[in-house]
Amino acid sequence: MSEVRELQIASRMEGITEVETLINQICEEFGVEEMHYGEILIAMTEAVNNAIVHGNKLDINKMVDVSVQTEGPKLQFRVTDQGPGFDFENIPDPTAPENLEKPNGRGVFLMRQLADTCEFEQLGRVAILTFEDAIPQQTVAK
Repeated sequence: MSEVRELQIASRMEGITEVETLINQICEEFGVEEMHYGEILIAMTEAVNNAIVHGNKLDINKMVDVSVQTEGPKLQFRVTDQGPGFDFENIPDPTAPENLEKPNGRGVFLMRQLADTCEFEQLGRVAILTFEDAIPQQTVAK
């Protein structure tokens, strides 16, 4: 059985708290294990932060849409901004020596490391993060 939840926030940093609340509710309801919870929370915080700051340029008139879909043991999140998009194929490697001291540039790297899959659509305006075995089998069977 598949379930979808949606949330829309204005492009201000305080909106991340609403996303954290949604993640907490989903993870509690579906019995997501602590390890997966941490991965989801960090990856989604990065995705929403990128949408607010880099996509929508902190323009409070632009919205960020967040949706989560459950399907069996899988959780899939979509984060959509109203910005121009970005070249997600050519992002500097934050682990390269010349980038280690930079204060930013790790968001997409973290998203790709923590989610089972991290994909982009619509020129990078949509980030899709999938966590394959986030929901325990006993919860799925209910």
